[in-house]
Amino acid sequence: MTGAADMIVRMWEARAEAYGVADLITWVCDTALPELEHDPLYVSSEVFSSTDHRVVVISKWRSNPRPLPDPPALLVARAPHSWDFTQVDR
Repeated sequence: MTGAADMIVRMWEARAEAYGVADLITWVCDTALPELEHDPLYVSSEVFSSTDHRVVVISKWRSNPRPLPDPPALLVARAPHSWDFTQVDR
């Protein structure tokens, strides 16, 4: 059985065009995440936004996280970035 220490957390971040934050959030929630949710290694995800037009997705995986698809270019000010993290025992 996979424990919390084996969990991989992927943080995906994109800066939306100023006019496109709501549209980027809609794309993430209605298009991008549903493509991942059927993967048996997928656990859960959360979506956040900031006042500086960033949209962040935190997704949890049992292993081998799948990337989110590329968002429509007209919604983002620059290409998205992602990082993988594992929990630290303290």
